[in-house]
Amino acid sequence: MDFRVCIRYGAVVLGLLAMGFAVAQPRAVTEVAPFTGTLQKIYETGVIRIGHRENSPPFAFLNAQRRPIGYSLDLCDVIVEQVGELLHRSPRVEYVPVSPSNRFDLVNSGAVDLECGSTTASAERRTVFDFSPAIFITGTKLLVKRGSGIRSLRDLRGKTVVLTSGTVHADTVPRLAQRQKVDIQFVFAPDHDASFKILAEGKADAFANDDIQLYGAIALRNAASDYRVVGDFLTYADYALMFRRGDAEFAEVINQAFERMAGTGETRAIYRRWFQQRLPDGANLNVPMSAHLEHVFKLQALSSD
Repeated sequence: MDFRVCIRYGAVVLGLLAMGFAVAQPRAVTEVAPFTGTLQKIYETGVIRIGHRENSPPFAFLNAQRRPIGYSLDLCDVIVEQVGELLHRSPRVEYVPVSPSNRFDLVNSGAVDLECGSTTASAERRTVFDFSPAIFITGTKLLVKRGSGIRSLRDLRGKTVVLTSGTVHADTVPRLAQRQKVDIQFVFAPDHDASFKILAEGKADAFANDDIQLYGAIALRNAASDYRVVGDFLTYADYALMFRRGDAEFAEVINQAFERMAGTGETRAIYRRWFQQRLPDGANLNVPMSAHLEHVFKLQALSSD
């Protein structure tokens, strides 16, 4: 064989060997996260952190075994199921107690993925956090002792009202009193139990809060003979489940869960369980669904069509 031919042949063989070697090498794989935001965190850790109130019946409170239960927790259970279907694995639920004051920081920091309590989805809060579809429609009224003679905000001139820190009422009720030129002294408590205690001990003449929570406080204490909810609505509000802002993928799963519940009637069944049937301690709020909330749930069902 001619020497030059040998050279060319050898070069071809070496080239083919080099190509074969390159093909045999495994390609570098760039991992692409299957999800984003909260869902990716749940996917990686296998845990979803549910924030809950401890004394906000019937939305979220502790039973005799100190286990978190309530209307909002039942709704969140369905969302957890929806997350599990998407992830093809059931996440473990880790319950994180929250208070009116710290719930926002816990959600914002990631210590809580979904806050399942009785949080008002106000316009101001919607600029910082995202919320589920509405779960309840309510408004502020006054809880007073029977025989107090108090029937409205104007009857509280020169008297004391207790408010729970970190709630919408802690801001709006003092502003409302100032606007109506009603001279009221306000005191603040860390949670609703503490607010009720201040009223019960005579350190305040009224406790301003959403009417449904006031009815819940009376029912759980079997105190209907001693207290009454009075006055016109001072404010209106819708409750919703709160989560971190800008998490579109997680928001979509939450909306899907609500559409499913509304479409099957499960939302109404959960409502009846907590508002029209006996609670675990035997109390019964006996609060029919309002026409406004009925309309909200109908709209949620239409979204699933």
